[in-house]
This record gives sequence, structure tokens and C-alpha cells, in this order.
Amino acid sequence: MELIRDYPEKHGLSSQALRRFFMEVRERGLEVNSFMLLQGGKVTAEFTRMPYRPDTPQLLYSLSKSFTSIAIGIAWDEGLLQLEDAVISFFPDKLPEVVSSNLAQMTVHHLLSMNAGHHEDIYPAVVKEQDWITAFLAQQVEHEPGSYYRYSTPSSYMLAAILERVTGQSMVDYLMPRLFGPMGIPRPSWETCPQGITAGGMGLSLSTESVAKFGLLLLNKGVYNGRRIVSEQYIQRATSEQSDNRAGAQRIDSAQGYGYQFHLCRRGCYRGDGSFGQLCLVAPEQNIVIAVAASFGSMNRLQVLLDLIFEHIFDTLGGSPLPDSVDNAGLQELLSDWSTSALPVAQQSFSEKWLMYGLSGTYQISSNSHGLREISFTRNYTLLKLRLVYDDQRDNVLPFDFSQAVWTEDVFSKDLSLHRQQVITYANWLAEDTLKLTLYYIETPYVVTYTIIFGENKLEFRFNINVSLNIPEYAAKGELVLA
Repeated sequence: MELIRDYPEKHGLSSQALRRFFMEVRERGLEVNSFMLLQGGKVTAEFTRMPYRPDTPQLLYSLSKSFTSIAIGIAWDEGLLQLEDAVISFFPDKLPEVVSSNLAQMTVHHLLSMNAGHHEDIYPAVVKEQDWITAFLAQQVEHEPGSYYRYSTPSSYMLAAILERVTGQSMVDYLMPRLFGPMGIPRPSWETCPQGITAGGMGLSLSTESVAKFGLLLLNKGVYNGRRIVSEQYIQRATSEQSDNRAGAQRIDSAQGYGYQFHLCRRGCYRGDGSFGQLCLVAPEQNIVIAVAASFGSMNRLQVLLDLIFEHIFDTLGGSPLPDSVDNAGLQELLSDWSTSALPVAQQSFSEKWLMYGLSGTYQISSNSHGLREISFTRNYTLLKLRLVYDDQRDNVLPFDFSQAVWTEDVFSKDLSLHRQQVITYANWLAEDTLKLTLYYIETPYVVTYTIIFGENKLEFRFNINVSLNIPEYAAKGELVLA
């Protein structure tokens, strides 16, 4: 089912109020890459900022957890597991020599509600191992399960591992006929652990519209387009407080309680969210769903966005339809401008620079954190091809054009591993000896900048990235390989 578009006035929200909201988002410099507002199940405002594309799946990071929760709910509805089942009961082959009392008490419910009993973040200790299940079960469980809230991506992973054990299928295979297919969501990619088990707590990629459909399923208490996907009883549990997350919380909408892989918010709302501002916000009282893909450098920016949503959307809602507004044309013009304005490409004379540095030949690169060992340039007037050779056998060729953006593909990180993915490239000169190459990996929030400073038979290569959990920036020297 395709989502239906409508006017916000028909749902008690003025286009003028929405325009103020979007202008404030822009003035605050909030890096929102795509946005979709649903009122009464219909899309009343949307945009996708260039160079991102509406139909391109976006990496959801921890918003993946909410999908894992619903997968567990479906399996619970089917009688494949119980929420009170002990975690150790699913993995008799993976247990430590000594099973502590707290580990023995840990249940599916505790994994879902982020109170499995670990005191510290166990993520680093788990993911450094090849066998994440064995590593998880080997961790010390300091607190009685249910007594201590600790946000835990490994707990979400264990939910995925449990589901795959009880179904004999991968998470995506299990969900295709039960969730994704019935909702008209194309088969997604979902990253896995080293042993091929779905990551659960991260790694799912979906378009913003698909995330909005998921929010609509939640808003309708487990029903989508007239079809029951997951029970209302499970949705009620998942979106009610199961764990107290208030201690030490610094953001108000991260201190309202925690459900089953959902954060509770003010005003009766709840959300799934992920690093850098990925968002699925559900507001039952306002009959609203908001889906967002973003590139926020800090999750504090997500709180700013939530504050603006409450102020400019929720606080201005009327109880009945409003008269049609001439302001809607202005709103659509603003959103269209956001959706169609290409990023600037430098219009400048570069012929002397091409001649001065040649932009051809191969450079050997000094040791660096990415294992980049060789850079080669070839050129044809405005077209530049950059070849990057890495220690891990990657041999990437990227095209750049000084007069326009170029769409291509590249191998680059997502969350857990390298993937071939879409990238948009831009090139311009910052100075007579300094070349700037910009790469928008539009399936993620990542924007990478290569700054290359040329000298006689040498260069300096600088790698910068706008946001990252684990991709280091670096600088390296290069020497021209003379024939």
C-alpha cells in the first residue's frame, strides 16, 4: 500500500505552523536529510534534502532495535517463545562453565526492557569476539535482572539470536511474509555478526517512507492496511514503561521510561531512534507519526528537533479541520526547494591547476589507520578519476567532475562492515595547490572529505568524516612514483 498524501489543514495543522517549523530546523542548522509527517495515516509534509534520495534505504543504527522488538512480538503471538523464557534455555551449547544466579534469572523480557543486569556497557567485550552469543553469556551479571536499567545493544542482538534459534530462519527471512511484505516494504539488508546472525540492535537499512509505515503500524496498535501484523497486547507492552531510565539521563525525552526497545517521551509519545538522529516518533494522542533520517553530530540535536516538533506541530494542532490555506503553496515551495536544490559545484578556471600538478600518476601513501597505501589520478578535462588501493585488497575507482555532481558506487563502512553502496561525489579547488573531494554516502549519514595538498612530486592526503562511531580521521603523506 502506498501512503496517501493530504493537506495538513484537513488534520487541524496549518501550513504556516509547518513552515515555521521547517524554517527553524533550517535556521538551527539541524542536519535533517529526510523527513515525513503523517497525520491520520496520511502524509501532510515531506522532503528529502539533496543529494539524498527518497527511495534510498538509510542505515537505522539503533532504530533497528524497535524492528527486532516487533519481530519478537510476532514470534510471541505465534507461540514460538514466551517473554518469561530464560535466556540460557535457548543456548545450552553456549553456556559458561558456571552459570550465575543472575544469568539464570535473565529472561526475554529483561533483554527487551534493557534491564538484563549488566552494570557497564558490555558492547566492546562482546563484539571483539567471533562468537557474540558465547561472549554475551560469559559477561558478569552484577545486578538481579529487572532491577537495573542499562541500555545494551548486545541484549538486542541476543533477541535476534533467540528468534533465529526458534524459527530456524534469518530475521529478514522470518519478517518478509509477516512484516515487510504485507507493508509493501522491499526486502531490506540487515548486517550480521561474524557468525552470520542478524545484528538485531543495529544494521538495518530502510527508506524513510518504510520507517513511516512502521510508525503507522505502531500507531494502529499492530494493524496495517486492515491486516493484523502483531497483537495489540504486545504493542501495549512494548510501548509502556518496563524499565526506569531516568537515573543520570540528560535529555528530557530520554528520561520518561523505557518499553520493549522503545523510548517513552513526553505527551504520551514514544519513539525508536538511532545514532546521528534516525527517528520514528509515534504520538497516539495527536494521531501523528514522524520519520526522520539525519546526520546529527550529537544526539542532543535530536532533542532539539523533538522540542521543535512539540512547539511548532503539537502545540499548534487544532481539534478540527482548518480552512484551506494559501500558505500551503509557500510550504510546498520551501519543501521543494529543499528537495531539489543541488549542492553548489564550484564554477572556476582550473586549467592552470591541472597543468601545474598534472593530476596524473601514482602516489605511495605513508602508514595510516585506514590501510590506504596508494592513490592514482587520471584525468580527462573536467573528469577526474581517483583510484584508492588499500591493504585489505580494496581497489576503488571514484569519478569526480568539476562541473557537476557524479552518482556512482563505492565500498565503504556502514555500521559493522564494508558494503558496496551509493555515493555522490563533488570536486573543487580550495586554493592553487589544494583539491577538495566530497563524498556523500547517501545510504548512511556519512559525508567524507578528501583534502589533497600538492607539492613537487608529493602530496598530503587528509581524510575527514562528518559523523562516525568508529571511522577514524587521519592525514598521510604521499610520494609520486616516478617512471
